[in-house]
Amino acid sequence: MSEEHPWKISQCFGDKGDTDDMTEADIITAVEFDGTGDYLATGDRGGRVVLFQRNSTKHGQEYKFYTEFQSHEAEFDYLKSLEIEEKINQIKWCKRQNSGHFLLTTNDKTIKLWKVYNKSIRLFSESSMQTDPLAIPRPVHQENVVKAQTKKVYANAHAYHINSISINSDSETYLSADDLRINLWNLGISNQSFNIVDIKPSNMEELTEVITAAEFHPFHCNLFMYSSSKGSIKLNDMRTSALCDQYATVFEESENPMNRSFFSEIISSVSDIKFSSDGRYVLSRDYLGLKLWDVNMTSRPVQTILIHDHLRNRLCDLYENDCIFDKFEAHFSPDGKSVLSGSYSNTFHIFDDQGKTDTVLQADKHAFRAKRFGASREPMATSQTPNGGSLSTRTNMPNDNMDFGKKILHASWHPHDNTIAVAATNNLFIFS
Repeated sequence: MSEEHPWKISQCFGDKGDTDDMTEADIITAVEFDGTGDYLATGDRGGRVVLFQRNSTKHGQEYKFYTEFQSHEAEFDYLKSLEIEEKINQIKWCKRQNSGHFLLTTNDKTIKLWKVYNKSIRLFSESSMQTDPLAIPRPVHQENVVKAQTKKVYANAHAYHINSISINSDSETYLSADDLRINLWNLGISNQSFNIVDIKPSNMEELTEVITAAEFHPFHCNLFMYSSSKGSIKLNDMRTSALCDQYATVFEESENPMNRSFFSEIISSVSDIKFSSDGRYVLSRDYLGLKLWDVNMTSRPVQTILIHDHLRNRLCDLYENDCIFDKFEAHFSPDGKSVLSGSYSNTFHIFDDQGKTDTVLQADKHAFRAKRFGASREPMATSQTPNGGSLSTRTNMPNDNMDFGKKILHASWHPHDNTIAVAATNNLFIFS
């Protein structure tokens, strides 16, 4: 990211009115650019997927509506007497092989492979057929429509809620992770998957941690990582054994016993993990902030960036209103020199990888309408941690009137440019 990149809201999709009345089904729960950056997908609580296409007639990164389809429907598990939400948990684009687009979508239980493609519809003239009985119908009009078709349904493989899907660099396989297991799938085979991680204890009363996120390495197809609710990240090599429970590398920071409290385990739970594009670094997000890990150093993160450190004395209130369980995503910029993560009051932060500057942006439809596009850029206070890592804290702490009802949980960074898509409840904002 350039040192003085002037960020501003370039587009806003969704309800731009003053009313805050919205249906629960319209809340956006997944945002993902494709590998080219020419297409953008969003999923919502109502099980719908909306695709946007870059507007090639306009200068810069401007997007227009492409198509919308219903990916998942609400279901009922009669064996467990459990209602399965239609909410889209994640969307992943497959590498494009032909003119069609393939993408994976998942709710809590079922993963689907969709093909989105242009279909031309021809209409034939009947006027010439009325005079001559042997006349051949003449095509008079041809229009293109965008169709979405289910190609595969990967069902009945997860007993617990799916939190992650990740497509492998070989473009043939992908993994899906729930609270206790990770499965490996072939994209072409929907009735069989291989269990590669299983942390379920024989006695469920002995359960101490759950899997929170999982991702494949960007170019080594045998490597993947997963994070846990205990704050650790485990990097696995599928060549070592069929079941990767005996993980290869554990990234974990020892906790200071002086800071231990009732909330310690909740706030240390990792909500998201990402590899940098070169595979050298791992970015993790917990409730209080971000940690940047070097894959060659497991004992401590090279950089810790605190986003919510000012909320430590309000953890009791946040536990009461369930905000302490919010799962914020984390993202690298295309060049790996900046990181992004969300916060409350519809704000999100862009930090440089040294943790020296904090660019705060707000996804606000009122500011978009008033053409107020300012971004505040603040210096960070940096210090050394006792174990030798670098700690960055925000110098300008927000006041107490944070709106915990408005939060930026989901975002996606364009794979090549300084363009960010951010979901703010039922609105999608494009920053560039």
